[in-house]
Amino acid sequence: MEDIKIRIVEEQKGQRIDKILAKELADFSRTQIQSLIQNGYVVIDEKPIKASYKVETGEDVIVHIPKPESTDILPEDIPLDVVYEDQDVIVINKPTGMIVHPSIGIYSGTLVNALLYHCHDLSGINGVTRPGIVHRIDKETSGLLMVAKNDKAHQSLSKQLQEHTVTRRYLALVHGLIPHEFGRIEAPIGRDKNDRQKMTCTDKNAKDAITNFKVIERFRDMSLVECRLETGRTHQIRVHMQYIGYPVYGDPQYGLRRDDTSHGQFLHAKILGFVHPRTGEEMYFESELPDFFEKKLQELRNEME
Repeated sequence: MEDIKIRIVEEQKGQRIDKILAKELADFSRTQIQSLIQNGYVVIDEKPIKASYKVETGEDVIVHIPKPESTDILPEDIPLDVVYEDQDVIVINKPTGMIVHPSIGIYSGTLVNALLYHCHDLSGINGVTRPGIVHRIDKETSGLLMVAKNDKAHQSLSKQLQEHTVTRRYLALVHGLIPHEFGRIEAPIGRDKNDRQKMTCTDKNAKDAITNFKVIERFRDMSLVECRLETGRTHQIRVHMQYIGYPVYGDPQYGLRRDDTSHGQFLHAKILGFVHPRTGEEMYFESELPDFFEKKLQELRNEME
């Protein structure tokens, strides 16, 4: 059993525990959180609490994550936005809110469940819980990712990622007016020692991380930036933009508490490019922003008029 510890801060005082967990446990659905509470896996001072419990500042909430009863990952008829597909590769435009692959406590509703239903020929390099998955994007990040349909394709795409030849460009709406047009963030990323659910820029037990960005548009007190990854660390863009003082809008973990987090972070994997593992052809894909993202940008433009 895995334990997750959450310390309640002053700003959270008086809030219901189920609402707190919905923000803190970004990779868990509300149904899964309710199940954990109902089954006594959420405790304070070793005592199970109810979903309606209102927290106090300084309390340590412990969430016990039980080990899976079964490792079977089943196909599910979940609609997919397939941008491209052939015998080797499938490119998906993932919606916000969808988890890429199963993990502890999460065995259904993921992209992998949908892929197993959609196609029966996925690579097995990453095992039964991550078939075909070459790289991932966060649950609340939307956009493009590539999936390998056989081991040879998987090896080729993984090598391209390791050699930094895959093109990955994201659009992010961030707080603050960035004064310069371009930037390069070189700051190693490791797990936050005070919160295992978060990453942070640190020189301890960290990996090198590089994010390049350019400003696309400026608003009254926010900026739209395009980020290009040279490395692929967990939460990289979100952590790096917070680190330099421009957190991603709507980010429940690294953003501002006053943000609208109903859609998750305003971060979209817009452009994906790679060399086809069989033909050697340069592949390039671009996706539209989600409707909620476009709507927010239009609201910010209207404020400027």
